[in-house]
Amino acid sequence: MRIADVPKSVHSFFKNKVLSFLKENIEITTSRRSKIIGTIIAAVSLIIVVLSVDAYTSQNFAAKWLLLAFGLAAPFILWFFCAYTIRIKNEKINKVWHFIFLFLMPFITITMTECLNNIFIYNMTYLGFLGNYILVLVFYFVFFAITGSFKFSYIFSTTVLYGFALAHSYIMDFRGTPFLPMDFLSISTAVGVANTYNYAPTYKVLTASLIFIFIIIISAKTKTPKYNLLTKIISRTFMGTFSAVLLLLFYGTNVFANMGVKPDFWNQTRGYRNYGFVLNFVLNTKYLYMSEPSDYNPDEIKGYVDNVVENEKPEIDDSYEKPNIICIMNESLSDLQVLGDFTTNEDYMPFLHSLSENTIKGNLYVPVIGAGTSNTEFEFLTGHTTAFLPSGSNAYMLYVKNPLASLVSTLEVQGYSSFALHPYYSFGWKRNEVYNNLGFNRFVSLEDIMDISLMDQYKDNGNDPDYLQSLIDQYYPGSNMLIRQYVSDSYNYKLLIEDYENRDKSQPYFAFNVTMQNHSGYTTSAGNFDECIYTTSTTKAYNKTNKYLSLVKASDDAFRELIEYFENVDEPTVICMFGDHQPSIETEFVTEIMGVSNLSDLTPEQEQARHCTPFYIWANYDIEEKYIDKLSSNYLSSLVLQTAGVKMTEYNKYLLKLSETLPVIDTVGYIDNAGNYYKWSDASPYTELLDDYEKVQYNGIFDQQNVNPEVFYIDGYVPPAEEIETAEED
Repeated sequence: MRIADVPKSVHSFFKNKVLSFLKENIEITTSRRSKIIGTIIAAVSLIIVVLSVDAYTSQNFAAKWLLLAFGLAAPFILWFFCAYTIRIKNEKINKVWHFIFLFLMPFITITMTECLNNIFIYNMTYLGFLGNYILVLVFYFVFFAITGSFKFSYIFSTTVLYGFALAHSYIMDFRGTPFLPMDFLSISTAVGVANTYNYAPTYKVLTASLIFIFIIIISAKTKTPKYNLLTKIISRTFMGTFSAVLLLLFYGTNVFANMGVKPDFWNQTRGYRNYGFVLNFVLNTKYLYMSEPSDYNPDEIKGYVDNVVENEKPEIDDSYEKPNIICIMNESLSDLQVLGDFTTNEDYMPFLHSLSENTIKGNLYVPVIGAGTSNTEFEFLTGHTTAFLPSGSNAYMLYVKNPLASLVSTLEVQGYSSFALHPYYSFGWKRNEVYNNLGFNRFVSLEDIMDISLMDQYKDNGNDPDYLQSLIDQYYPGSNMLIRQYVSDSYNYKLLIEDYENRDKSQPYFAFNVTMQNHSGYTTSAGNFDECIYTTSTTKAYNKTNKYLSLVKASDDAFRELIEYFENVDEPTVICMFGDHQPSIETEFVTEIMGVSNLSDLTPEQEQARHCTPFYIWANYDIEEKYIDKLSSNYLSSLVLQTAGVKMTEYNKYLLKLSETLPVIDTVGYIDNAGNYYKWSDASPYTELLDDYEKVQYNGIFDQQNVNPEVFYIDGYVPPAEEIETAEED
């Protein structure tokens, strides 16, 4: 055959064979209704993309133009597939095609979910892609086994996965950490602050949403072929059995875990990036349940503690004057210099940086980043570490169901009053229930501070901080209550001082205060907020970071006012203040000052640095000044008790001794006193010590029937549970 004849041969084959085959077997139909619907979908999609072009062009990666091109072309693709229906006329070919299409659909679905995860399929590891593919297929199999319909299988599965992936996308943007199964339990808390975030669609949301609409259109037009009864039974039984066996192996055995198929507990963000959203989310569901430690025996708990606590000093004479103790967990307070060097137009923490006289201060390592306040709070108040709890779990939401030994019970048995203050909704993190179980006498929340209907009016009028300020000016003139839409640290401390001045003077005073001023949502400006701090050494202006640093400056000023007040108080008083976690600000700022291209590439030291906040213990009388470079939040309340010179439980003494060997134990890993960093998966000389700590903690939290009172309570005395009072009940 001559070369010149080849094109004619190909043309003849295409015309006689391919076109003939398509004509005989493929039917394309349309209707006026489908064209109208397609036109509406396409027009709305195109308008949204055009209005959101900046969401694409503002990115700093080369693929943004390709994504923008897809975004502009997608509405026309959606119009075609909505307006026209493609049907295979040959029944045998149609049946085969639908099974082939079943195995092709996960590629489209994974593209959608990983777009919301901010990666492309080709960025994933082979294992990550295979795991996501199989799991998406299992979703399809389960719904098909139930319904027998490809259409409903695709629609149900895709909608569920799109919803979860969309939540993950926004959570990653808002707090900088992935969406974990345990986050479902904090929905009520999240709703309370949801109005402070910006939900403008990102390029990820726009692109994934277009893919989602495409899948829904294709799925809605899918008609399951009419298989005979035997084929239906076999196919649905196979899909259901395959899915059930896979899930039983995963949840009921360690087969997959032993193969390395488990979450990246050391760095969940890296795990989601390397192995995809669907796989990592499902993997984390395996670790929701808190299992008993191996070889746990409640009779051995006292022995574990005694082995660590040796040669303790005699107990303090109970007749001396006990100092007042005030503990403040400051929302999102951190010194971002721990991440890397940068400069600002002025010092954003001048008072705290200068605080040294009668002060113990240092770096506190907390279990969370960007959100999850109550886990740090739990560690501080109980001395337990969330590192031993299921990954992503929240202790307040899950485990504080009954009275629990805490800093509160330790002080109350020594005659202290106990007061909790949080200037936001009482139901956040279920504090209205948890505080009662931790032993607080009184709890004042936002509902007690202001007419809560004003917050409802604020939400109904567009969540405008200036509108809320106008309401406060009307109902509480001259109060200077707010910064942005939250109660300011300054006003918060005025409430604390007011409570102190009206205290029962026959008792030493104990207060625990969780502030609200610096809560995330650093996008909105307000007339009551002085944005006075900005970075001067970064490559560009980071608006969220500048707002955050300005809030820190306001916190610094407010804490100075509090200290100045108690400097003039005659009664001995100890004040502990610490940050609950670092803020959720621009990822680009964090990567720039840390000198990395991606947060999934952090070294152990850098990962721990992201969990670092400052702590301060100040007294209005002489105490030994110290700087403690590393301490995790589970130890801090024991250090406060030691500094105040009051009695401690055996558990407090145990924790202080443990901190001398392992000053940091957190959800990232642990650091020893020689400065060695360990991941939880590492073999180390401290395995037995950590195992013992886990068993002691398990006894204190979960084994309430066998809890050892001699370990967790002063002289083994368990104070009776009392109903907590609110300000409204006083």
